This record gives sequence, structure tokens and C-alpha cells, in this order.
Amino acid sequence: MAFSTTATLGLTLIVLAAAAPAAADSASDAQLAADVRQAIERFQEKDSTFKASLGKLVGYAIFPEVAKGGFIVGGAGGHGEVYERGKLIGHAQLSQGTLGTQIGGQKFAEIIMFKTKAALNRFKKNRLELSAQATANVADQGVAAKAKYADGIAIFILPTAGLMAEASVGGQKLKFAPLKE
Repeated sequence: MAFSTTATLGLTLIVLAAAAPAAADSASDAQLAADVRQAIERFQEKDSTFKASLGKLVGYAIFPEVAKGGFIVGGAGGHGEVYERGKLIGHAQLSQGTLGTQIGGQKFAEIIMFKTKAALNRFKKNRLELSAQATANVADQGVAAKAKYADGIAIFILPTAGLMAEASVGGQKLKFAPLKE
């Protein structure tokens, strides 16, 4: 049993290390910006109401690639950009830990939409954690325009690779870093 637990924890650490962002520099920032643009295009291809919906928001955080994996214990991670009223205001890091019946790995793009200034401010003050009760909507035609917001927040994901079966509990932890002036 000890080997099994050690192996599981090792696998989780490997997944998280692979998903962790590299040190921030102008080259990685430029690549992240390009990845964000591509993710927005993929969301728009799935849902023609997506870009118009972004224009109506107070802000949003977009993670072009979140890597997730697990076997009993799971983890996920990714980094993205944060926008307020269409203007880039900073970067964000997403990490997630889960425990329960789960196996596999997957990658997906995720966007967290902020309908209210209060929700965006909680995020900017690093006071926002998304619990297991937070429902992520899978991007599909018309979903963004009909988004149901809980406490000023809606979450959308767009699977890009892999397969994961899970019945687990956990939550996403988010960290915001404003742009340096």
C-alpha cells in the first residue's frame, strides 16, 4: 500500500511539474499571448456568441492550456492572462488538487468570466477559490450568451486532448499577478 500511495503522489507531482509555468520573461509572455489568442479563436469556433459575450464582461481570465491528471490523487495546473474591460491587466496561475476515484489525463482551455466588479476584485485580491460546486460549462454553440453566473462568475472549458474519468472532490486555486508598470 505504501508503494501505491508513493507512486500516486509521484505521478501527481510529475503532472503538476509538467503543467507549471516557466519563469516569466518576454519570450514566454509573448508565447502565452499567442496561445491566448488561439484559445479565444477556438472558443469562438465552438460558439459564435463567445467574442460578443467577452465584450459585455467586467473581466475574464483565460488559461489556454490546463493540464490535468490523476490516479486516486490528482492535480492540474496552467497559466493565463487576465483582462479587465478588454485590456490586459495581469497574469494568473491555476492549480488544482483532487482526491477520489479518478484515472487519466487531459488538457483543456478554461476561461473564467467575471460579470461583476466585485467578482473580479475578489480574483485580483487572490480571494477566489473555485470549489467542487463550481460548474464548468463545456463550450458549445450559444452557451456563452446564455451563461448562468454564480456569484458573478461563469466558467467555460474547451477540451483539447486526453480523457479523464473521475468522481472526485477538490477545487481550483487561482493566483493573480498584476502587470508591472
